[in-house]
Amino acid sequence: MSDPREAAARYRAEQASRDAGAGQAEQEASEKPAAAASRPSASTWRERSAYVETAIQQAVRRGEFDNLPGAGKPLAGLGGSHDPDWWLKRKIEAEGLTGLGPPALLLRTEYADLDARMDEHSREADVREALEDFNRRVIEARRQLLGGPPVVTPLVDVDERVGEWRERRDAAARAAAHARAAEREVGRPSWRERRATRRARRTQR
Repeated sequence: MSDPREAAARYRAEQASRDAGAGQAEQEASEKPAAAASRPSASTWRERSAYVETAIQQAVRRGEFDNLPGAGKPLAGLGGSHDPDWWLKRKIEAEGLTGLGPPALLLRTEYADLDARMDEHSREADVREALEDFNRRVIEARRQLLGGPPVVTPLVDVDERVGEWRERRDAAARAAAHARAAEREVGRPSWRERRATRRARRTQR
């Protein structure tokens, strides 16, 4: 015959085991619906996609997509070579920012407008100094001391650029002189008008 105390201890252990198992089962059962609720079903995704597509079609019929900026125009930058700095360059151009960006981008932008920048100077010494400073900054940027994309901007021939600046300046001076002469010619009376004026003066005498 077994000891009553041992039988009672075994009974309590078995009861505790059954209670623990039941609690775990209830917890798992309560977690499964929550997990299922947090994970959308395939039908839910299809319903959302159908709703979005319907909303787009209704907006098209209402004309909300008509006359949008850039409609009927090709996307900018397509067909050209890939530029890793395209987003930064477009941002700077759109915002009209100056002096911002990596040296590689700033030097390329400055090189594209170099002639216009040089035409702002009136003395040859200033033009030569500005060109030499540009070459110096290109050489420093090629050393990649500050990091950033590689610098592909070429150096400029200072003497050649100065000669081109001189030719543009002389051409602009000739055009200005021709315009002033044309203005004087327009304001000058014709020979018929001058003859009529002389006749009128003689008649008055």
